[in-house]
Amino acid sequence: MNYWLLKSEPSSYSWDQLVKDGRTHWDGVRNHQAANNLKAMKRGDRAFFYHSGEGPAIVGVAEIVKEAFPDPSDEGSRFVMVDVRPLQAAKTPVTLAAIKAEPKLAQLALVRQGRLSVVPVSAEEWRILSKMAGLKA
Repeated sequence: MNYWLLKSEPSSYSWDQLVKDGRTHWDGVRNHQAANNLKAMKRGDRAFFYHSGEGPAIVGVAEIVKEAFPDPSDEGSRFVMVDVRPLQAAKTPVTLAAIKAEPKLAQLALVRQGRLSVVPVSAEEWRILSKMAGLKA
């Protein structure tokens, strides 16, 4: 299993909306590196759901339920999307400030490449962040 972090502006698509919907396409990604991360996702992988922008924080965990397939909103047919479903809300949202304050997370792609919307998370980073969020790793 691989681990990821998916970023979304809560005003565009929030954790609460994902919980309400039960499943959604993770579409609209137009950065090639982020799109390559989507292509690397496998069914059953886990992803932190991260609210970006105002009040940035990890707020939940989602599961990849459908691997990369063409994003119909991309007229050039170069980009893909995946389907995700919610698994568990964070008991304690993990803020960006808390993430940056943890020395063991200094290499986390969220910290190093802050503008990237889909980033990998190592197993050790997953364990640390899950603990911070009050989740079972």
